Amino acid sequence: MSTLSLPLRFCFPPTTATFFPHSQTKPQTVTFQRRTTSKTSCAASENPHQRQNPKQNRTQSKTGNTGDDGEKGIDPAGFLAKRGVSHKAFGLFLRERYKILKDIKDEILQRHENFMVMASGFELLGMHRHPEHRVDYMEWAPGARYCAIIGDFNGWSPTENCAREHYFGHDDYGYWFIILQDKLREGEEPDKYFFQMYNYVDDYDKGDSGVTPEELIKKANDEYWEPGEDRFLNNRFEGPVKLYEEIFGPNGPQTIEDLPDIPDAETRYKAWAAEHGPSRTAAFDSGKEYDIYNVIVDPEWYEKIRALKPPVMYWLETRKGRKAWLKKYSPGIPHGSKYRVYFNTPNGPLERVPAWATYVQPEVDGRQAYAIHWEPPPEHAYKWKNTSPKVLKSLRIYEAHVGISGSEPKISSFNDFTDKVLPYIKEAGYNAIQLIGIVEHKDYFTVGYRVTNYFAVSSRYGTPEDFKRLVDEAHGLGLLVLLEIVHSYAAADEMVGLSMFDGSNDCFFRSGKRGQHKFWGTRMFKYGDPDVLHFLLSNLNWWIVEYQIDGFQFHSVSSMMYTHNGFASFTGDLEEYCNQYVDKDALVYLILANEILHVLHPNIITIAEDATFYPGLCEPTSQGGLGFDYYVNLSVPDMWSTFLESVPDHEWSMTKIVNTLISNKEYADKMLMYAENHNQSISGRRSFAEILFGEIDENSHHYKESLLRGSSLHKMIRLITLTIGGRAYLNFMGNEFGHPKRVEFPTSSNNHSYLLATRQWDLLAKDVHRNLFSFDKDVMKLDENERVLSRGFPNIHHVNDSSMVISYIRGPLLFIFNFHPKDSYDSYSIGVEEAGEYQIILNTDEIKYGGQGSLKEDQYFLKTISRRVDGLRNCLEVSLPRRTSQVYKLKRILRV
Repeated sequence: MSTLSLPLRFCFPPTTATFFPHSQTKPQTVTFQRRTTSKTSCAASENPHQRQNPKQNRTQSKTGNTGDDGEKGIDPAGFLAKRGVSHKAFGLFLRERYKILKDIKDEILQRHENFMVMASGFELLGMHRHPEHRVDYMEWAPGARYCAIIGDFNGWSPTENCAREHYFGHDDYGYWFIILQDKLREGEEPDKYFFQMYNYVDDYDKGDSGVTPEELIKKANDEYWEPGEDRFLNNRFEGPVKLYEEIFGPNGPQTIEDLPDIPDAETRYKAWAAEHGPSRTAAFDSGKEYDIYNVIVDPEWYEKIRALKPPVMYWLETRKGRKAWLKKYSPGIPHGSKYRVYFNTPNGPLERVPAWATYVQPEVDGRQAYAIHWEPPPEHAYKWKNTSPKVLKSLRIYEAHVGISGSEPKISSFNDFTDKVLPYIKEAGYNAIQLIGIVEHKDYFTVGYRVTNYFAVSSRYGTPEDFKRLVDEAHGLGLLVLLEIVHSYAAADEMVGLSMFDGSNDCFFRSGKRGQHKFWGTRMFKYGDPDVLHFLLSNLNWWIVEYQIDGFQFHSVSSMMYTHNGFASFTGDLEEYCNQYVDKDALVYLILANEILHVLHPNIITIAEDATFYPGLCEPTSQGGLGFDYYVNLSVPDMWSTFLESVPDHEWSMTKIVNTLISNKEYADKMLMYAENHNQSISGRRSFAEILFGEIDENSHHYKESLLRGSSLHKMIRLITLTIGGRAYLNFMGNEFGHPKRVEFPTSSNNHSYLLATRQWDLLAKDVHRNLFSFDKDVMKLDENERVLSRGFPNIHHVNDSSMVISYIRGPLLFIFNFHPKDSYDSYSIGVEEAGEYQIILNTDEIKYGGQGSLKEDQYFLKTISRRVDGLRNCLEVSLPRRTSQVYKLKRILRV
């Protein structure tokens, strides 16, 4: 058999799936805080002497023996000084947390080449097509004693496809490796060369050109070696024979028993040097101790060999295409095959859905869950057409649930959402969508929060290709796609989820009480375990790489940050954020997640949903923060719900409204605000529209007044929430037009009905809902045209509880709200700084929005009066009908 002669220093070429996770054709530099640079390259081509121990690096940095500036610019408690906060206990807590962060980074870098590799576990774990006509499967199950893949492709046999000893079957960290070889078709001969590779995507490849491997190998050797240099490769025994004759002569011993004592290398060299003189390449003459692994060679020859490039292209030319593969082999595990992983554990045999499965069919009608091998042929695989939109300075987010997005009482699909809802979202003026319930979950009624399979899209909505189409079409419409991710807890289900995955209670989760959510019955991750971090960080990276997701909202991070899961009263004292109830490991995970995501994907958006307002949520990680881009102000929807349900209209406090909306001025630009999201419509609660319109009797003589009240408050609440806060605003699907009914998922309590698990899009044909939608669309246009959200924090200069009027200035815009249920004002004085002419550009009382049209045309243009009001140099005397709001724009500045 002919062989391809290559030097020892060789880097394998990139393939569609290989055992090494290096997919770049050249080294890629990734910068993190602790280590200056980490270069991704093939491990086979690295000099092991150039690798440094991370702990040794840190020690050298402390002693000043190295120029590494990885620690420069890092202050574990920097944001406290920036904010002028002095708190000894919290500062000490931040420094201790930073030490834990450095230690976990050191541990990660001892096991992974760099953080990019660590966050790319999906390239190795799970099912992957290998170019050498096979599928590789890897799983992490440290508590298992035996591992096999069972499925319909092998008759569910626990012995046919199992991890084999001496084939990387099992390592010390608990990772199992199984090879599923493709089956040779009847009448076909096995490949002649062990390195024969196949391209499973393209029908034609260079290996199909008719040139034989022998010809390619001869070309490669002729190009690589100069005449005579391959002499010892072609005559492998010539060198040993000559050395034998040199030592023992032409008639030396013929058997091992006849061999005399052979002098050591130094003695033989000295005898040779006495006769021939010293050698310039001998180690002995350099004064160093002889070492067979550090032999001095001819420098000219060494540089010449180093300059040679391996003839990789000739090797790639031997790779054959898809047709050649299908002609010779049938897949060992065909596309669409059902499978599970089989473990033998101390507690007996177990069958589990693989943790890294990318397509899963959860338990339906009492049938056991299983994974589906997803490897569609090229003609059926989705091909991306659009790129992600540019990062925006402000976000207008449309929150949606795919399953309830249709009008019919059934579970809607990805394709339904793509074809019907996405164009509507674009028309409504939003620039981003946030999808909930996308990651696979067993129980539909949990809205997707009890996740069972973290790398799989929910099969109840469609296939992975369908979801790719949804994301791609959204990008084509200029919409960013955000995903609500649930890493704060996981479903406690054992048959389809991660609980008791390998038979042990502490595989992915904490043991004991810390491993259980105190109120929700879910499992809590073991965030301090490097393998669990490997799983979670790879999961985040997976959704970006595979589905081109633009960002994440981290659901309920307070559940993971505290041992009491956030169910405690908080007064705002910093002691509450650094006591014994704070989980440092969870905080370190959030820091790592933000660091790695923002380095690997600079345009990524991360949002924290935290009800406790943890200090430093949106501060840089280098200054002691957690590194999020936005945080959700959860107190706002609770305030509005309380006012609407429990407080009479005339008792609404303007001061409380403003203080709640701007609860944290220092981080106002990082704040995501919403008047209501899905939480206000689900779990037995009522949407604002249901509160405002749900109890109105059309036959009542108060019908018009009640309808006007509901419509007015609905518009005013949404307008002030959007315009007074930070750079991001969110609205849940249907609330923009006042969807009148709550969301109720099918459960046993409602006889598994889907009637309320829908959105009534036909309501847009009715006056009330059409008017509310028109107003919401114009509010979105207001932000798009006037850049309301992206401007600085507003100057809130007028808050009057007696008149129930609020006014503030944001750039050239003046916002005025009159929440009084009865009193209207004809000439209400509002202060402004700039003298000039102001024009109303948005009025909630217009007839097209369902208002009364109280203002006349001449009242839309006003000139300032030179009189100090609200501490400002000028004022406007405006007409304020009850329960209305107006937006003025400075059209012309008058200079005095």
